[in-house]
Amino acid sequence: MSSDDQPAFATPFEWIGGEPAVRRLVDRFYDLMDLEPAYTELRAAHGSTLEDARDKLFWFLCGWLGGPDHFVERFGHPRLRMRHMPFSIGILERDQWVACMDQAMGEVQLDPALRERLKASFTQTADWMRNKGA
Repeated sequence: MSSDDQPAFATPFEWIGGEPAVRRLVDRFYDLMDLEPAYTELRAAHGSTLEDARDKLFWFLCGWLGGPDHFVERFGHPRLRMRHMPFSIGILERDQWVACMDQAMGEVQLDPALRERLKASFTQTADWMRNKGA
């Protein structure tokens, strides 16, 4: 990648637009999960309410993107794989999570280059979270 391809932002958090944009992304992600039949299994894994999950993902993503470490301040190290072990995560759940996030990123109109980079990172992380074969 040439230096001309580098974004004019110090962090993805700045590139995305800070906390208001992260909140919009997270809210759209969970709204889609609740509305779209394509994400039925993913939604079922989240219990009756999504409010706690919304906040935790928002806090996590702020720090993960290079902004304030809200999640770490509240809960310590994210330990993503350990925190997700109680949930059955296979290929279907992984793929639904990535598809739902990608759809949310598109609908909130993230910069296409940022969307591509985040999708690659989300896909890698989601695959690493799998704890069942299928």
